Order: sequence, then structure tokens, then C-alpha cells
Amino acid sequence: MKTSHRTLATAAAVLALAALTSCGSGSEPASDGTVTLSFMTGSDQSTVDTSKALADAFMQANPKIKVKIENQPGGSEGDNIVKTRLSTGEMTDVFWYNSGSLLQALNPAQSLVDLTGDPVVANVQPDYLRVVTQGDHVYGVPATAASGGGILYNRKVYEKLGLQVPKTWDEFMANNDKIKAAGITPVISTFKDTWTSQLFVLADFYNVQAAAPAFAQDYTANKAKFATTPAALASFQHLAEVHAKGYLNKGFGSATLDQGLKLLAEGQGAHYPMLTAILPPVLATSPQAATDIGFFGIPGTDAAKNGATVWEPPAIYIPKSTKNLEAAKKFAAFVASPAAAEAISKVVQPTGPYRVKGAKLPDNAIQVAKDVQAYIDKGATSPALEFLSPVKGPSLEQIAVAVGSGLTAPAEGAAQYDKDVEKQAQQLGLTGW
Repeated sequence: MKTSHRTLATAAAVLALAALTSCGSGSEPASDGTVTLSFMTGSDQSTVDTSKALADAFMQANPKIKVKIENQPGGSEGDNIVKTRLSTGEMTDVFWYNSGSLLQALNPAQSLVDLTGDPVVANVQPDYLRVVTQGDHVYGVPATAASGGGILYNRKVYEKLGLQVPKTWDEFMANNDKIKAAGITPVISTFKDTWTSQLFVLADFYNVQAAAPAFAQDYTANKAKFATTPAALASFQHLAEVHAKGYLNKGFGSATLDQGLKLLAEGQGAHYPMLTAILPPVLATSPQAATDIGFFGIPGTDAAKNGATVWEPPAIYIPKSTKNLEAAKKFAAFVASPAAAEAISKVVQPTGPYRVKGAKLPDNAIQVAKDVQAYIDKGATSPALEFLSPVKGPSLEQIAVAVGSGLTAPAEGAAQYDKDVEKQAQQLGLTGW
């Protein structure tokens, strides 16, 4: 999913340019045995705070190793900086970057240290390893907590109306009927921020994979399509159905993310298709959201197979160009430890579980994090499609807005999206396109 929901600091570009002229892959150990590790990370506030917490806790436990943080912008500019520095051998000793399909763009076999079988990854949850693996080789460790994609819901509304968390789409729609009858908006949509329109599609992937386990592989190979795979087409049908039933908030076409979150937190709206990661900033103005807002996965057709789609956390990687491999591995091993999770939780509220064995949510974790954890505990999750396939077209959000506004039929929207991904797949040189 696009990361446009994160507001990036304008000054990040300046910082990144300064980073390009820095010491690159680090320096040799000082005469007193002290090593300085360079660490490139992001510039949005959550990433900055998380990275600092990791560095500070690591340095406290390893006084002979100092961590120097550099920041980079997000989006394509940040991607280009990472690729350039890797190709020129000027990358920092460790760096923060996406997990999942975007990893392959870094040509990891040539540019990154292989951690397969290394004690560094011993504590990483096995189901996370697949999103930092290329071929049979593991390259990274989880930088922070996961988040869920699905439905944020107001628990107070559910309590007031005597509703239960739905496990099927039919149950979800029945809840919406009761909510609408009570004079409350059943489903919040915020199409002014067009990226938010994608959640009914992207967060439904758990159900797609449950019905068609090979979909991600076949989709990447151009052997499966949204329009011709019933479980995948269903996500576009969901978008159309909530609109056709009159469940959406007034002015949904011009509503913003902030307005949608406010409606949800105040109980004026009951459901909001969204990522749990978006919730923490709301707590500053609506502290009750920590307990009043819950999460459930987009319901499918079979209650026995109910689950949720997870957005896996980014990873910490080590470039082959590092001159401080031992210290870099020590840092990565710390990142993949319960101690690191504890350090992060003190400064950044997790919105899902940590992907490290023994790492636990804090006692005061917000409700959505506990809800995502429950899905993981019962083994009922799937990574979002973007973590399993590099194929994602640029126009999904505009197509989803049209389908979700009743302007385009679901089957037509799915077919448009299948066409939308072709150019990108061809640019990536994928077989079968």
C-alpha cells in the first residue's frame, strides 16, 4: 500500500543529501576499541522515534558501540537514495527499508549480507522471515511492530447496540443495517484522501489467499486476475455494496482521513476500513480511542476461516559494504530481541504485535494492537499482497474511489485494475507479462 498516509518532514530531503556526503559504510574501530555504526532510517516521526529508541537502548547495552543515525525522505526519493548508496558501496552499516516485494529491487544477493541460519535471526517469528527472504536466503530482521488492515470499529457503538464482531460478510452487513437504523453512519469513507479507498481491496487479501492459496504466485506470473478470481473480485463488490446500501457517511467523496477518524472516535460512525497503524496520532486529541476503537479483519464467506490481513513491519538490513560487520550483526540481533520491543514500546505505541519471539505488547497496549495479536495467536493472518508480489498498479486508489462511489461497476473496476498492473509488471521484467 502506498505510504502517503505518513506525513514526511520537508527537511528530510536536505538531511538525505547531507547523508550522501557522509562517511558511508562506517569507520574502522577507534584505538580504544570503540566502533561507530552508521544507521540510515526514515524521517516520519514514528520511524525517527523508533530508530532513536533502538539506538539508545543498544548503546546502553553495548557501550563500546556508538550508533550514528542518518535520515532519508520517504517515497521514490528515499528509494533512489538507498539504491544509489548500495550500488556505489556508500551505504551505512545498517539501514531501515521495506520488507516484502520491494526487497527484490535492492538486488539483495549482490548488495546485502545473507543472514540465513545466522543467530541474528534466531528470535524472528518464522512467518515474518518470508517477507525478508529472496530465494532461500534471509536478509533482514523486523524493525518494529506489525499492523493490521481491516475494519476499525467503535466498541461503544457495538456495546450500545448489542452487536458482536462479525465473522462473515453477511454478519457484517446485518450489523450495518442495525447501526443505520440507530441513526449512526455504518461505514466511514474518506475519498478526499484517495489512498484510503483501497482498504476494502487490499485488506481483503487474507480471504483471497484462503480461497486461492496460490493467488499471489499466479498473480505475479500473470496466471491469475482480480476480475476472474471470485474471492479477489469480491473485494471490489464489497466497495460497491456498502455504497449501494446507503451505509456511507454524508460527503464521503470530500471527507478526509482526519475527519473519518474523528467520526469513528466520537461514535458518529461505527466502521472505518483502515490500517491500525493510523490510530496513534488520534490519541492526542481523543485518548478514549485507545480503548473505544477495536479492530477486526474484513469478513469473508466462511466463519470457520475468519482471519485478518497484516502489514508486516519494515526491516533492518546490513549491506555487504559495511566495514563493521560484527557490530552490525550485534545491532541487528538486538533489534530482533524482546529488549528492543520493550524499548520501542516506551516511546511509540505499537498498533500490532512484534514479530520477535518472546516480545510482548505492553500492558497498556491500545485495543487494536491486542485485537491484531489475537489473530496472530490463532494463526489466522496473511501478509498483504504487496508483501508477496511486486505487482501493484498505480491507479488502484482512483479505481476504488469510482467503484466505491457507484460510478464504476465492481467487475469493470477489477478489470481496469488488472489492466493497470500490466505496465508495471512489464517494467519489472516479470516472466509471463
